Amino acid sequence: MISVHPTTSDDLDFVQALEADWQNGQYITQWRRAQHLEALSDPDCAHRIVRASADGAKIGFFMLWGLQSPHRCIEFRRIVVDRKGCGAGRAALRAGIRMAFTEHDAHRVWLDVKSHNARARQLYQSEGLVEEGTLRECLIAPDGHYESMVLMSLLRTEFEARGGPAGFS
Repeated sequence: MISVHPTTSDDLDFVQALEADWQNGQYITQWRRAQHLEALSDPDCAHRIVRASADGAKIGFFMLWGLQSPHRCIEFRRIVVDRKGCGAGRAALRAGIRMAFTEHDAHRVWLDVKSHNARARQLYQSEGLVEEGTLRECLIAPDGHYESMVLMSLLRTEFEARGGPAGFS
């Protein structure tokens, strides 16, 4: 359904357009181009473009951070797809989780998600991520109100219990 490739500077217009899209902008903070460029060369980050297998079209991106952590805890900092409701988000999430555990020897994969993003929270739970707690009113939204974030994670033992790489194909 998808393939995953290292993001290049040529992909950043697409990445920033996805971040700015009205369907995504309410759930993620938008980065400046310079921040993405920095991430591309940071050995602690895996910045990846997601492509549809059928036609090779770019359909999303994700970032994993903490690749060099001695604690082997990797953060899923972003996951954004432009094809909603067709399984692309689930496939991208699975690819990132598989990558973290198999290529980067993670012990734990974690993320935070805005508390009002029910669709993403349900997806993450269905893939085995566990809600650990809430960062109450930790972000100021563009309209000035505060938003809370829910912290979620998946441990290596849980990844393996779900079938390891085969369970996240």
